Amino acid sequence: MFLLVAVQILLTYFVVRFIIPNLLSGKKKLKHINAFVFLIYAAYVMYTAFRCYYLLPKYPEVFRFRPPLIFQERTTNVFAFLNNIPSLIFPTVIVIIINYYRQQKEILSLQEQKKSSELEALKNQLNPHFLFNTLNNLYALSLKKSDKSPEVIERLSNILDYILYQCKDKYVHIKGEVMLLENYISLEKLRYGNRLDIIFSHTIEENVKIAPLLLLTFTENAFKHGVEEEIHTANIKIELKTTEKEIYFTIENTIPKHLSIDDTKIEREPIGLKNIEKQLNLLYEPNNYMLDFNQKNNVFGVLLKLKSK
Repeated sequence: MFLLVAVQILLTYFVVRFIIPNLLSGKKKLKHINAFVFLIYAAYVMYTAFRCYYLLPKYPEVFRFRPPLIFQERTTNVFAFLNNIPSLIFPTVIVIIINYYRQQKEILSLQEQKKSSELEALKNQLNPHFLFNTLNNLYALSLKKSDKSPEVIERLSNILDYILYQCKDKYVHIKGEVMLLENYISLEKLRYGNRLDIIFSHTIEENVKIAPLLLLTFTENAFKHGVEEEIHTANIKIELKTTEKEIYFTIENTIPKHLSIDDTKIEREPIGLKNIEKQLNLLYEPNNYMLDFNQKNNVFGVLLKLKSK
């Protein structure tokens, strides 16, 4: 029994240490499969030799009622070899299964860490130009000693507080996102003044949960592509509705007439569409959301439907 265990340990070591890694590398698979079979056969020969030349002479009474134990016959008998394979490789199989399970756990853990990192990066996407312009506006208002300065400070503080401290969860209550959009829009109104005509309507029947900063991304895109380069009045219309089962969000913005449709698509796709779809795919199953982009009569529109969390 001791020798059988020793043979099993040696076989397991060589298979796990050398054979399996080489098989997984994909190089010379047939060679390593043959090496695996040879190792099993070598282990069988060692075990058979021990039984024939040590156990049989020392304990003949144990083998009295068993078939003759002849080394040459046993080591050349295919059926005898096949019958002994399960007992020889059983520990090897167990170790391989345990290692596979551990590797899968590590892979899942790494994937989850990667997913969390990607989501964190996507969350940290508040346009730095927005902060820069807001601070510039605040500086100008402070020089004029405007009564609007405290409101600007409060709204900017609320935005930063929400993004830095209240968006750590995977999903947040929709009312927090509404307040974020209201604060953001108010500061952008201050920036653009009469150049901006914006409507934000929302009907919150249920305070459902949603991925944080998702709606802000669409709103930032509308300002970036619909207002920044507009020399006349830009129009943005945002509508948000929630029910117990669904979140419905639409946003439309006018496109500056001096920009061609191709220019708009080239500029919009890398920043907006790719990040938004990536975030949706990370947080929602494909059948749990619908995202549609459309462009008609110099108006770019987005329709987003999400299953409530």
